[in-house]
Amino acid sequence: MSMSRSRASRVFTISFPEDLALQVDKLAQQESRNISELFREAFRSYRLERIHRKLDSVRGKVRDRNRQPYTEDDVERLVDEIRSELSGARKTKV
Repeated sequence: MSMSRSRASRVFTISFPEDLALQVDKLAQQESRNISELFREAFRSYRLERIHRKLDSVRGKVRDRNRQPYTEDDVERLVDEIRSELSGARKTKV
């Protein structure tokens, strides 16, 4: 009987110039971690930084609105945008 098992993770192949690859190996060794762990953390940091940039952008737009308060429609639109972005991220993750 053959059982189909799905992987709990996906494998990506990436390439680096030799000097950068040596830095990756050295850092992994210094931190007693494997390269996958380093890149998972790097991606999480990148994603968090991206969210912060988006928030900063939204804050800038709010400041540029002559300090008018948010309307109920603004809040709904922003919530929909964020949910849509998060939903898209989940779909590509699956």
